[in-house]
Amino acid sequence: MNAPATSNKANGAVQQLHTDAYDWTNQCVKCGYCLPACPTYESMGMESASPRGRINLVKLAAEGKIDFQKDLSGPIELCLGCRACETACPVGVPYGHILEAAKEAIAPYTPKKMKKFKKLALVHLFPYPERMTLLGNGVMLYQKSGLSKLVRSSNLLKKISPALAHLEQALPPIESSSKRFKPGTVIPAKGETRLRAAFFTGCIMDSMMSRINRLTIELLTLVGCEVVLPANQSCCGALHSHQGEAMQAKALAKRNIQAFMQIDADVIVNNAGGCGASLQEYEQLLADDREWAGAAMEFSKKSQDISQILHHLGPLPFTEEYRGIVTFQDSCHLRNVQKVQKEPRLLLQSIPGIIYVEMEGYDRCCGSGGIYNLLHFEESMKILDGKMNDLKKTMATTIVTVNPGCQMQMNIGIQKDGSANHIKSMHLVEVLAKACGLK
Repeated sequence: MNAPATSNKANGAVQQLHTDAYDWTNQCVKCGYCLPACPTYESMGMESASPRGRINLVKLAAEGKIDFQKDLSGPIELCLGCRACETACPVGVPYGHILEAAKEAIAPYTPKKMKKFKKLALVHLFPYPERMTLLGNGVMLYQKSGLSKLVRSSNLLKKISPALAHLEQALPPIESSSKRFKPGTVIPAKGETRLRAAFFTGCIMDSMMSRINRLTIELLTLVGCEVVLPANQSCCGALHSHQGEAMQAKALAKRNIQAFMQIDADVIVNNAGGCGASLQEYEQLLADDREWAGAAMEFSKKSQDISQILHHLGPLPFTEEYRGIVTFQDSCHLRNVQKVQKEPRLLLQSIPGIIYVEMEGYDRCCGSGGIYNLLHFEESMKILDGKMNDLKKTMATTIVTVNPGCQMQMNIGIQKDGSANHIKSMHLVEVLAKACGLK
């Protein structure tokens, strides 16, 4: 195959991609074990929509044999980044790292409108907790004022963007900021202190789902954790990595490491599968930075999901029975990156009165993929429709998730399916808190 004519920019991208990912692409033996695990391959049925196909395209791009914009950009952008292929791969190909290198390589070819959207969200919004708080407060007023009902009845958002309209309806009621624990606060354990836990609040969780953060902290204190909320923490950088903004991701990682390592904590706790995966991969993200590599390694080793801590320090002091059939939807990044699978299920099964049913395809991505459901709405909905079919087979009245994107995606599915009267989507923390009598 003849290499296409390339500009200086393209030559630089080829060289960088070759440096960042080429050796990893050569680890793929093209066995096809990844194909049944890939949600986009299942929904689109094309080799270029599979992990094996994408790896081959990255390899060809790194060799300068295909065009970044015409041949590589589309297949890479349509990847959810769920990393189920890594779990299925018999030779341990680090697909997530290949994907992020490819995302960085195609970033200069992003359409102008999309660049503006990404710059607004990734540069000017998510890294600033005070701006995210203002956004959350604005949405709370929007919900409580009745304006949301007016907007929904007018179908205004649907005319602008069906994806945005569904997302607006999927947002949970936002709790008043007066109920939030403030940055820098230390919350004592209930009874004997068994662990000192530094809590990662996140950007979306802290602004749009602050009630879950508050309940997380209260559950931690019930099992003997003194909880510290480090000041100056920021967005984890996951969305930045997923969108090819590696420099921004590294800057946010350094900011969080600095904020948390000043706290003498036994463990760093988070309650969002995607955030937790990003935190645990700071070690790889900063491995080549001599100044930060050691601190990043220590930070990543301390990072744990809330389910791991509650299971380890449990049992929880349940006071109420939970009525109904419950099923669980794995967070892709909790399962495939953090390798946490059993703890959420064991916690749910320990609740008095609960009827737990495992869902077929529980380990399959729901199609949320960070902001994938905004950028690629139709593709996301095809995957979600399959998930809803699996959910209905369980007869569950509650589907439990451990990631904000998953929870909102399942809310979208429930609304689209007309199941809102008898199925609800809840975070694991909400279910556990309810059974412990917390509100």
